[in-house]
Amino acid sequence: MEQTSKLSDRVINAIQKDISQGKYKPGQKIPAEPELMVQYAVGRSTVREAIKTLAMMGILRVQQGAGTFVNETVQAESLDQRLRRADFEEINQVRRMLDYEIVKLAAENHTKEDLHQLKALLEQRKKAILEQQYQQCVDADIAFHTAIAKASGNNVLADLFRSFTAVIRDFFAKRDTQSISHFAISHHLHEQLYKAIKSGNAKLSRQVMEDILDNNY
Repeated sequence: MEQTSKLSDRVINAIQKDISQGKYKPGQKIPAEPELMVQYAVGRSTVREAIKTLAMMGILRVQQGAGTFVNETVQAESLDQRLRRADFEEINQVRRMLDYEIVKLAAENHTKEDLHQLKALLEQRKKAILEQQYQQCVDADIAFHTAIAKASGNNVLADLFRSFTAVIRDFFAKRDTQSISHFAISHHLHEQLYKAIKSGNAKLSRQVMEDILDNNY
């Protein structure tokens, strides 16, 4: 199932790219499953999973008995798919834009409940590092930063960050190859970030966040 999911992500990216480059235009019918299987060198289940996901995203429209069409409202590649094709430096630049404002607002607007959640997630991150559990490291790290976004008190920023987490997961997967070393090296910085937010020091929070991103490779 996991392998099929990864393959379907590749097909999704390819179809999105074809749409953005004008190969498939809004309202146009895309090739049938057998042709897509050959074109992308994948099985039927992978093609169906990709089409299903794109239909749920509103990119494609499946018409029973007629085929699959590019939605008339589709203009270009979605932001999510574009971000998935970005390189490490581009991802970090976007994170800087989001996180600098997020940590500043979190330092200013956090509640006691937010701090309790951040502390618990920081402990989960540490535990995953000590036990050398890569997936748990990824989950705890993303959950920690997502909780900071929530603590900012800005729902739009929090939603933007949540939509960005899938891209961060891809970033980690390409960077780490199942190694926890980056998480271990940066853990003291995450502890410093928590303390800076807790103290209400927006300037220090931004400085620590910059250190975290500078050591993100």
